[in-house]
Amino acid sequence: MTTTDELSVISQIRGEVKGNRVPTGENLFLAWGYPTAFFLLVEFFALILWDKIWCSWIWLGIPLVGTPLMVYFLNEDYERTHRRTLDQNVILQMWIFVGFLSCLGGVTMGFAGVFPMLYCTFQGLLVSFGCLMTGLILHFRPKTVCGIFGSALSFVSLFFQGDLWPWQLLVAVLVTILTLIIPGHLFRHYVRMERKLASL
Repeated sequence: MTTTDELSVISQIRGEVKGNRVPTGENLFLAWGYPTAFFLLVEFFALILWDKIWCSWIWLGIPLVGTPLMVYFLNEDYERTHRRTLDQNVILQMWIFVGFLSCLGGVTMGFAGVFPMLYCTFQGLLVSFGCLMTGLILHFRPKTVCGIFGSALSFVSLFFQGDLWPWQLLVAVLVTILTLIIPGHLFRHYVRMERKLASL
């Protein structure tokens, strides 16, 4: 093997190592965080203004907007890297499961008549758990910390029952900001910095 070939192999290995350390999916938290906060706020104001049954189903806009955004960003990441690591697959499947449970729980609780009592706490705990586990898997401490505080904040919604139950939605918005939007922006900045370092 010539010196040129050796340098080429070293350069290739160096590039692969750098590429392997660069995480992806920096937009996924924001793709779910902003639609969630938006539709929960719309549902809150609709309930305050009209207090109709249909208002409590506005949250269904979250998966209708979040799912296409998730697919778009996943395809964008895959086109850039042409691979997906084991950690990325685990995180992706976990969040798909969290989203499925959240939607199933919302529909079931709606028909069972317990949606106002439990759903905001249920959803907050699911999202906080997803945030916590993502932080642990990626060794990204801000997500881990936000997941812990989000779990604690989720239980606050249980104090708003009866006529006060629409205010649970505002607690859910705070949980969303804490577990999806804030760590989403921090992680996006972290990934972009890592990508710049890998390109050096």
